[in-house]
Amino acid sequence: MKFYQKEVTLPRFERGYHLITHLIENIVPEIENITIGQFQAFIKHTSASLTINENADPTVRMDFETHINKMIPENMPYFKHDYEGSDDMPAHIKSSMLGCQVTIPITNGTLNLGTWQGIYLGEHRNYGGNRKVIITVFGV
Repeated sequence: MKFYQKEVTLPRFERGYHLITHLIENIVPEIENITIGQFQAFIKHTSASLTINENADPTVRMDFETHINKMIPENMPYFKHDYEGSDDMPAHIKSSMLGCQVTIPITNGTLNLGTWQGIYLGEHRNYGGNRKVIITVFGV
């Protein structure tokens, strides 16, 4: 069995949902060495998330941002954790709801995603900065 692991720093993204599948695939070309295996990406932050969804129509990512912001609005009077601004606590909740990792099967050297699936980075802060991701690939 082969194992590969890399920690990468993603470029800074503005607040919203960003399709990063090709960026991630280019960071770990070793995926090509795996016939059957697993890919995992884990984001090392509590105010950003990783998830899998629609990769074709960018309005899906816009709708994600709009809907999640209505579900988890800023400036709620019951939020106590606001040390870094009004987007602080909502970003933590969004990150927990969507998750900090994705796992994808690898088949014949490629991520075995559905036709319309891609990896999203959810940037939940107005000024989130660069995000660190641990990528682990293993298999035979």
